[in-house]
Amino acid sequence: MIKILIADDHSVVIRGIKQILSEEKDMEVLGEASNSDEVMKLLFEHDWDLLILDITMPGKSGLDALIEIKQRKPDLKVLILSMHPDEEIAIRALKTGASGYLNKESVPEELIRAIRKVCSGGRYLSESIAESIAYSSIDKDVYRSAHEVLSEREFQVMCLIASGNSLTQIANELLLSIKTVSTYRARIFEKLNLRSNVELSHYAIKHKIIPHP
Repeated sequence: MIKILIADDHSVVIRGIKQILSEEKDMEVLGEASNSDEVMKLLFEHDWDLLILDITMPGKSGLDALIEIKQRKPDLKVLILSMHPDEEIAIRALKTGASGYLNKESVPEELIRAIRKVCSGGRYLSESIAESIAYSSIDKDVYRSAHEVLSEREFQVMCLIASGNSLTQIANELLLSIKTVSTYRARIFEKLNLRSNVELSHYAIKHKIIPHP
């Protein structure tokens, strides 16, 4: 039995997912959360097989929460559910530790396919997102974004800074020293040719790395 936790701040979305999954004999929704704090409280309540996580929830965003979730439960499969059909956000989700990225407008059959593939150890992208990434990769050398040269840790730090987190908050989030986080920030500024956190936030929004506030 696939034990599923759903995190979404829209009750109608949760009800819809539960209705879809109720027809699958090997899937069971055992928990619901409406924000990242509730997700953290529920993480160890069951031995979850899958977390279906909304990308835009009140408080800490789904993607920022994903960093902490993967630290606490690195083997937990996470399927991101989003209204944002942007390949940059999808790529960020996968780099941060998600196993799949699904658009909320996807048909029920695609949700089932995504769950089965993710829980079997694979990765899943919405067909529309996968197609968009495929087309953009054709001219990758020409249109390569500066942030693609960042390491995975630098990318995580960049996302947290762009989301408004302080160095202390980031250090606590990633279990690093403030000095180490400052070093990462300096490297990011150098690689992206930026001079301040404000410029970094503008860059992240422009390149759709974080949703526009």
